[in-house]
Amino acid sequence: MSLLRRRKQPPPEEEHPNEDSGSDHDNKGKGEKGRKPPPPDSPSSSSAAGAGKEGKDATKRTKAKWSCVDSCCWLVGCVCSVWWLLLFLYNAMPASFPQYVTEAITGPLPDPPGVKLQKEGLRVKHPVVFVPGIVTGGLELWEGHQCAEGLFRKRLWGGTFGDVYKRPLCWVEHMSLDNETGLDKPGIRVRPVTGLVAADYFVPGYFVWAVLIANLARIGYEEKTMYMAAYDWRLSFQNTEVRDQTLSRIKSNIELLVATNGGNRVVVIPHSMGVLYFLHFMKWVEAPPPMGGGGGPNWCAKHIKAVMNIGGPFLGVPKAVAGLFSSEAKDVAVARAIAPEVLDSDFLGLQTLRHLMRMTRTWDSTMSMIPKGGDTIWGDLDWSPEDGFECKAKNQKTNDSEVSKDVNGKNEVHPDPVNYGRIVSFGKDVAEAPSSDIEQIEFRDAVKGNNIAHSNTSCRDIWTEYHELGWGGIKAVADYKVYTASSIIDLLRFVAPRMMQRGSVHFSYGIADNLDDPKYGHYKYWSNPLETKLPNAPELEIFSMYGVGIPTERAYVYKLAQQAECYIPFQIDTSAEGGDENSCLKGGVYLANGDETVPVLSAGYMCAKGWRGKTRFNPSGSKTYVREYSHSPPSNLLEGRGTQSGAHVDIMGNFALIEDIIRIAAGATGEELGGDQVYSDIFKWSDRIKLKL
Repeated sequence: MSLLRRRKQPPPEEEHPNEDSGSDHDNKGKGEKGRKPPPPDSPSSSSAAGAGKEGKDATKRTKAKWSCVDSCCWLVGCVCSVWWLLLFLYNAMPASFPQYVTEAITGPLPDPPGVKLQKEGLRVKHPVVFVPGIVTGGLELWEGHQCAEGLFRKRLWGGTFGDVYKRPLCWVEHMSLDNETGLDKPGIRVRPVTGLVAADYFVPGYFVWAVLIANLARIGYEEKTMYMAAYDWRLSFQNTEVRDQTLSRIKSNIELLVATNGGNRVVVIPHSMGVLYFLHFMKWVEAPPPMGGGGGPNWCAKHIKAVMNIGGPFLGVPKAVAGLFSSEAKDVAVARAIAPEVLDSDFLGLQTLRHLMRMTRTWDSTMSMIPKGGDTIWGDLDWSPEDGFECKAKNQKTNDSEVSKDVNGKNEVHPDPVNYGRIVSFGKDVAEAPSSDIEQIEFRDAVKGNNIAHSNTSCRDIWTEYHELGWGGIKAVADYKVYTASSIIDLLRFVAPRMMQRGSVHFSYGIADNLDDPKYGHYKYWSNPLETKLPNAPELEIFSMYGVGIPTERAYVYKLAQQAECYIPFQIDTSAEGGDENSCLKGGVYLANGDETVPVLSAGYMCAKGWRGKTRFNPSGSKTYVREYSHSPPSNLLEGRGTQSGAHVDIMGNFALIEDIIRIAAGATGEELGGDQVYSDIFKWSDRIKLKL
């Protein structure tokens, strides 16, 4: 009742209309000090106190009605409403509207290659075979453990990955292979998706082969004249035949395509690791059984018109070394340095990199991309084929700070020397030091062990083999200081002996002295172009098609990581930087010319020199062509990934590359395309390699 009575009290005096206006004028600027408070016992004092208390209570009750949950729900509701509105507008707008907006901003777009060549009268002639690379082909579950309940024939790789987010460790378990056999683990069957959908898109909206397929369809291609040679890219190449008979299926499908298309030979289009896979296939298909397919010595000549290799890592990629050594690449190393708690945390129990390493080290296919040819190809402590390469950005112009004038008044550019032959260096000072100043302590016979993590159960679960290396082995690796392409193989055998033991059964990394030696009839040599011959097919054309103009990983500066349980002891030193913005050293990685994944040296050497003309690697003289595509990024977001990109995957949407492929498929030859198209120094670099041909 007292509360009700207080509410009926008259308002405070300052709100009365007959208040003396002069007092207000006198008290302006004086604040509360200029006002005399009422006596404590007066009615006005008690009324004001009661009103103030009631106001505070009402405010508290009002604030309590709006909680954090309400705020979250409101935010989610707004996001969902905006999303559904945008989705409705997208589906309601005319199909031509996005193109209209793009053309209004950028001007008229050129016709897609398929439309352009259709107008020229090109039509279907040679059937085409696509060979996807590593990670771009979809994989689906056919049998799994209890944690994978409900995922039967769902994609574990490629697709939305929506069902995978809920059970990441279960996904790692099912995507991993057996450490001993390199095949399926007991109770697990993961198989490649078949058909063109296997690799047209990696995830919705991210194309791989889709743009090329769509443009081929413009001139009349369809399922009966196209074939996606999908395979389980995790397996070693020969094991795809052992487990799935994939090589036999490719052979049968190519024979069927030739037979049902008037005897026209196929045009094969491999991408990335698919280049090495098809190189293996060309030896397998002609080799006698049981190791080979028994097609005979002229099978390739009868069935293949051209092999148009896109972004082929013929001689391997340094990026594979970093991936197998420390489960890193340039971008991963930066993320690891910025947020180590996310990728490499013991405290949070995430251990993302360690789980990633445990999984990828069971994928034998990754070992096919370790650099081949040793120091002869990649250089040693003192030289490399790319010596003198400038890492200046493409769109930059030479200015006075980058040029010095000699006594004759001529401008000379003096780039910082880069020792690309030193693929792994422990410390920037070691990477730059003269070879005579580097004291290397032999690591191959170092004693392993003395690791407190050796008996830790969780370390054995996160299988990396580093818990068996021990502090002694880790120190020995760092004390050797610098590794070239030749010593990299021994380094990987030292830190991951079980992985390399499996890999040595399926892959090789050397240079053959005598290709007629019977030992080179073994399948382990078939994917190494330096230890095998091209088929006897003089009319066969081989293209090396790749992007240039993008900084690409070539060598690394490493450091020892902080010691912890189950940790990966080595990591790229992202603090190692060059002297200026045009330096080749960025974030602990030395960069060279390439397509962001494959250096020019690996993608171009075989077609530029190793197979050019009649050589011991190409005894029948199959014609080879180098087709480079200078990278030009999209000018705005509306262009998506761009139509002139030279990036390793985005090049699959490059209009110039697609046009070249369609012309060859429609019957043109390499000479009719214009022969070689080169923007880099691949021919100069190839001449520096002293390899007996």
